[in-house]
Amino acid sequence: MTVANEPVLLRRDVGRVAILTLNRPKAMNALSGELIDALQAEFDRLMVDREVRCVVIEAAGRAFSAGHDLNEIRSSNDYAFHYDLVTRCSAMMMTIGKLPQPVIAKVHAIATAAGCQLVAACDLAVAASDAKFATPGVKIGLFCGTPSVPLGRNVGAKRALDMLFTGDPIDAATALRDGLVSRVVPPTELDAATMAVAEQIAAKSPLVLAQGKELFHKHMSMEVEQAYAYASAYMAGGLMREDAKLGIDAFVAKQPQPDWKGR
Repeated sequence: MTVANEPVLLRRDVGRVAILTLNRPKAMNALSGELIDALQAEFDRLMVDREVRCVVIEAAGRAFSAGHDLNEIRSSNDYAFHYDLVTRCSAMMMTIGKLPQPVIAKVHAIATAAGCQLVAACDLAVAASDAKFATPGVKIGLFCGTPSVPLGRNVGAKRALDMLFTGDPIDAATALRDGLVSRVVPPTELDAATMAVAEQIAAKSPLVLAQGKELFHKHMSMEVEQAYAYASAYMAGGLMREDAKLGIDAFVAKQPQPDWKGR
């Protein structure tokens, strides 16, 4: 629940970084249909935003996200209602991978079920050292099917199935070891550390960021030989682009990073 008329998702831009804040603190930022739709709408706007070069997803209150809103789920026994809800959520998660900007999850406290899925769907994740992650659906009689999709692609089959079959949480150190998050920092440093990464990324060529992200996500689903062929063609083409020429010239001449031209 949120205060009357208060949006479930907030956005503020800091330089070239867009910060999206899940804003259902009393509901532990459960991903209601309204919040799913708000995230999708914001991602659609970011898809064509050429000023923003990096996106951070954070959360207000005492949790990153506790997953789907179980009260909303319990409100209907209709298959079509549930199918529509989870397919909208899946589409929103997949949009993160399609955005031209790298997306960073800034995780505090807990990220469970679809909240853990959201972390796994992001390109990077910076977690507080006291954060916990879980896919506890089995404990309420429901296998976390959709969260298993990005989770398995982050941590591998056996580690994912350990989480999915037991429902037990893992700590931030384990999440870092297994590849669910990319960095772990003390809770007091979470804000600054996340923004430091975001601003470092945002200083890079937006064209290179967008094309590199697309390249990576595509080749990860390919066989090794196909992936190398695809990446080789990209590299050859990339070397012909203005930003690469500017960057290489600046590096060789020991000059500062250039003003990137690509968009």
